[in-house]
Amino acid sequence: MYISDKTKEAATYDAIVIGSGISGGWAAMELCKKGLKVLLLERGRDVKHVVDYPTATLNPWDFKLGFNNTNKDKEEDPIQSTSYSPADKHFYVRDKEHPYIQEKPFHWIRGYQVGGKSLIWGRHCYRLSDLDFEANAKEGIAIDWPIRYKDLEQWYSYVETHIGISGTKENLPHLPDGEFLPAWDLNCVEKHLKDSIKKHDPNRVLINARIANLTKTWDGRGPCQERNLCSRGCPYGGYFSSNSSTIPAALATGNLTLRPFSIVTNILYDEHKQRATGVSVIDTLSNEKFEFFSKIVFVNASTIATTSILLNSTSSRFPNGFGNDSGQLGHNLMDHTSAAGAYGILYDQYSDMYYKGRRPEGFFIPRFRNLKDDENLGFKRGYNFQGHGERQEWGDKSRYIVNEFGEDFKAKLTTPGPWTVWMQGWGECLPYFTNKMSLSDKEKDKWGLPLVKIDFAYEDNENKMIDDIRKTSAEMLTQAGFKDIDSFRYTKPGGSTIHEMGTARMGLDPKTSVLNKFNQIHDVKNVFVTDGSCMVSSGSQNPSLTYMALTARACDFAVDELKKGNI
Repeated sequence: MYISDKTKEAATYDAIVIGSGISGGWAAMELCKKGLKVLLLERGRDVKHVVDYPTATLNPWDFKLGFNNTNKDKEEDPIQSTSYSPADKHFYVRDKEHPYIQEKPFHWIRGYQVGGKSLIWGRHCYRLSDLDFEANAKEGIAIDWPIRYKDLEQWYSYVETHIGISGTKENLPHLPDGEFLPAWDLNCVEKHLKDSIKKHDPNRVLINARIANLTKTWDGRGPCQERNLCSRGCPYGGYFSSNSSTIPAALATGNLTLRPFSIVTNILYDEHKQRATGVSVIDTLSNEKFEFFSKIVFVNASTIATTSILLNSTSSRFPNGFGNDSGQLGHNLMDHTSAAGAYGILYDQYSDMYYKGRRPEGFFIPRFRNLKDDENLGFKRGYNFQGHGERQEWGDKSRYIVNEFGEDFKAKLTTPGPWTVWMQGWGECLPYFTNKMSLSDKEKDKWGLPLVKIDFAYEDNENKMIDDIRKTSAEMLTQAGFKDIDSFRYTKPGGSTIHEMGTARMGLDPKTSVLNKFNQIHDVKNVFVTDGSCMVSSGSQNPSLTYMALTARACDFAVDELKKGNI
């Protein structure tokens, strides 16, 4: 349902949600279900579930160049092409059309369409614990979180029950259990590694990855077909996305107006009432400018885009950006490290074993470093491992079977090779004030908006952690009897893990934070920010589940406050 009426009455809603990705879709659904008339603004094109997944059912041979990006792709999309392939390129922006300034190397991966990056996310879902929520306060780093696990526990359960997460209960205090659907079975080599890890170090454990892929039909979606083609969009609704779940649920209420092709330039502010009144929008098809009005505004455009909107929303009251009395807006940018790990081959074992289908998940090794205060490792916080085991296939073998042909050559290629395991560490990034984003005062995009500048670097703590990741991954494979172990450390700039967060952090003190414990801007009570920009620290877990839980919690609070007349 698209709108173009310029009259203020027709352009007024109970709530405006900016951005339709993971958290924006949740905000739209929650507010609509609570009876509010909601305008959902998306700067990109519309993507309808099922009908707008053009590559979802294509075979490998249907791609002219296979899954290889062309030299032209790499030239025109030097950042996005590090993440996309011909199978999902259409869900990523074009770098030439959407430039930004890298003051230090940073990969800003973006999907400008209805559904945002919920169409291409990794789908791993893990709760944060008080080990994460209390770390800043205990270590004297940055500021304390204004909430603890007990504040979010019920909202984690609420979100998990809706989206459907496969997993196993493990009773680990630093990785709280959730509401799980049945998990896929680990394969034989993953079980082999699990048993070895348990034998050599009881503080380490290998578990099933917890992932938003449905092992059974859930809420009218799925089940997952085990095709492992998720980034193309799933016509079965086998994994959670805004397009398959929250946006259809919001539309079903009759309370949602969805407007794609709408770039929000700034938030409108009434200095007399000390509240936001709405937003200004550029229609990217017509280049017309519109204003829309509402009682509350949820800003969920994704970390860097959200903060760019806030920074661009200046007034005499907020000359340095909307709600930026603390001077923290744009600072404390974080992204997990994912630069190190190991690969190994298990020869002469389980040669009579194989697997069926292509699971969308593998295994997960929860954080085991710095769980106690006395480890003295030379770095703070910790990391997890994500990985999978499989048998070598023809593509792996073809690299070293050369100058052969005929029947024997075919047999070598088509006979499964030995079992292998690949594992990579996801490390926590500390919140540094110097890691930041800002707006250029000179360069602008084609809509006349200032370009984003990003100044980010991993520091000594992250680099020491990466070294430890490389060491422990090789150690675990060696202990399990793997051979030809390749422990690797890539050179990957910030942003490469696509877990950017921070820049508009929550906090108890308005002097040191942008948002309060309910994700309200401290001095503008009718504006909420619940995407990754609100994060105070990063943990090592994939963060999207936390964004969704925070969003559901903030929506519940916002509607209650609206009914009470407090906002």
